[in-house]
Amino acid sequence: MTTKKTANPEHFARANSFNVPISTKQSIEISKSLRYKRTNYAISFLEEVIGLRKAVPFKTFNRDMGHKAGMSSGRFPQKAAKEFLRLVKSVEANAQFKGLNTSNLKITKLVANKGVVPITGGRHRRATKRTNLEIEVKEVAGKKTEEKKKKEAKVVKKEEKNVPVTETKVEEKVAEVKDAVETKEVEEKKEAVVEETNNQDNQNEIKEQPVEEEKKE
Repeated sequence: MTTKKTANPEHFARANSFNVPISTKQSIEISKSLRYKRTNYAISFLEEVIGLRKAVPFKTFNRDMGHKAGMSSGRFPQKAAKEFLRLVKSVEANAQFKGLNTSNLKITKLVANKGVVPITGGRHRRATKRTNLEIEVKEVAGKKTEEKKKKEAKVVKKEEKNVPVTETKVEEKVAEVKDAVETKEVEEKKEAVVEETNNQDNQNEIKEQPVEEEKKE
């Protein structure tokens, strides 16, 4: 049995839009262009689409569609782009309310599904377009924070490498001190033994002198 790892919900934020009156096909193409991008990029991209400065590339629903500058087939879905822009701003507000950093938000989920299609009254009973939108963002560490973490990790590694070296140096110094103390004790003992032997020789000489004098008398 494989167990899925559940992400921490504190680092995520969500927003939904139900039964939005926009084209589902255009919404799918926009969501493909913005999925796994930063929210800052998404807002600037959608504003350019609304201002007719940048086209949305259509990769799936592109039948009989003309080419645009810098891409193959594309269009300017202004109405759908406005709804997506409102959705992205809404999820940013939700993330800010949860205490997340809005400058480091990544779109991890962006889905467009067909909504409930109401049939209007009248002679021809035409159906209107409805789309459900769902977005989810995650707080991602910025470049500066990642660099700081790498630097801290390098510093910790250096400290770990230096710690055993310093410990070995201390141990070597302690061993040298012990050896010096032992050599001093040995030298002192030798000196004491030499002094004792000298004292004994002197005492023996003092004892022998009166014996010789008695013999002479």
